[in-house]
Amino acid sequence: MFGQGNAASSVFGWISIACWIVVYSPQIIENYQLESGEGLSLLFIYVWLLGDVCNLMGAVMAGLLPTVIILGVYYTLCDTTLLCQVYYYRWKRQTGQHVVPAHIPGEVSEETCLIADSRSADPSERPGSSITQIFVRYLAAVSFVSAAGVAAYCISNWLPNDDTSPALPDTKLDWHVQLIGWTSATAYLFARLPQIVKNFKTRCEGLAPGLFVFSILGNTTYVLSIIAASRDVDYLIRNASWLAGSGLTVFLDILVLGQFFYYGFISGQRGWIDRVPA
Repeated sequence: MFGQGNAASSVFGWISIACWIVVYSPQIIENYQLESGEGLSLLFIYVWLLGDVCNLMGAVMAGLLPTVIILGVYYTLCDTTLLCQVYYYRWKRQTGQHVVPAHIPGEVSEETCLIADSRSADPSERPGSSITQIFVRYLAAVSFVSAAGVAAYCISNWLPNDDTSPALPDTKLDWHVQLIGWTSATAYLFARLPQIVKNFKTRCEGLAPGLFVFSILGNTTYVLSIIAASRDVDYLIRNASWLAGSGLTVFLDILVLGQFFYYGFISGQRGWIDRVPA
C-alpha cells in the first residue's frame, strides 16, 4: 500500500519539479522582450526571494537530497535575475540607453501611444489572439511540462537504486525547521498581495501569465506529492507549513489569472469597439 502511495508521490513530485524549473522563464523572457520589468511589483519579488531563501535554509537544515538543495539555489538565482532585470532596465531608461521604452500603464511617455500596439512581447496580448487561443496555448504547455515530469519519474525508476525498501516518512518535529517553514509559507502568501494591487494599476501589462500558470500547477502537484506519501496525522502536521505555503498560494495565483482574463477581455472589447466604423 505504501509502495503505491510512494509511486504517486514521486510522480507528483517530479511534475512539480518540472514546473518549478520553467516557472520563471516566461517572465524573464517577457522582461527581456519588453526591455522592462515594470509589470512586476518589487515587493512581490523581494518577499518571494525571502520565501525561497527560507525554503533553501530549511532544506539544508533538514538534510534533504542534494537535488532539492540545488533547486533551492536555482530558485534564489532566478529571483535575483528578475530583480537585476528590473533595476537594469530602469538604469537604461535613466541613462537614455533605452531607445524604445516599454508601454506599461502609469509610465506614460511621448512615444507611448505610438508603441502601445506594437510592443506586446506575448502574442496572446495582441488583439488577434482570443481567450480560447490563449487557453489552448497554455494547456499545451502544461501538458508538455507534466509529460516531462512523468518521463523524469520513469527514467529515475530505470536507474539503478540500492534502496529497494523506502522508509516511512519521518514524523519527528524539528522546531528550527518548522519556524523557517512557516516563515517561508507566510512570505509566499503575502508576496502575491502587492502584485495583485499593482495589477489594478498596470492592467497586468508586462506580466507573463505563464509565471502563475506553472506556479499553480507546481504548487498543486507539490501538495499532492506530500499527501500521497502519507496521510498520517503527525506527518501532515510536520509538513503543515509546506502544505499551507503551497496550497493557499494557489488561490491567490488563480486570482491573478482572473485579472489577466478580465483585463484581456476588456482590452478585446475595447479593440472591437474601436474597429467598428462610425
